[in-house]
Amino acid sequence: MLATIHGERTLTELDFVRLGKLPGQQLPPALTELLDAADVLPSREVPPDIVTMNSQVEVEDPATHQRQKITLCYPGDAQPGEGFVSVLSPVGIGLLGVRTGTLARWQMPNGAEGAARVVAVLFQPEANGEYTR
Repeated sequence: MLATIHGERTLTELDFVRLGKLPGQQLPPALTELLDAADVLPSREVPPDIVTMNSQVEVEDPATHQRQKITLCYPGDAQPGEGFVSVLSPVGIGLLGVRTGTLARWQMPNGAEGAARVVAVLFQPEANGEYTR
């Protein structure tokens, strides 16, 4: 089901390869679908307003207008209470590869739909010249 993938997604070649090879992990179907459908670009060509791995973003809840900072990370670095969200989580899958201004959507395990608007990409490794992070 493509319910968690809305709009265009852009991944770096490195993120695409690393996510496809997560050791000992069972990729969620939504992430597999995203990997199959995404545009893949060399790291040096990814626009700075795209959410890539290890990016810090500011998101806004469309209903409450509350904002928060989230860093999209690999599963081993996840600390949701500290704002480090795993790419294997519904929120992480919803954010990966979207552009600033996009309403990212995801489906929670209980079937409820979540959403947040990407207000800004505060830090993106590629925009900082970090092409192997």
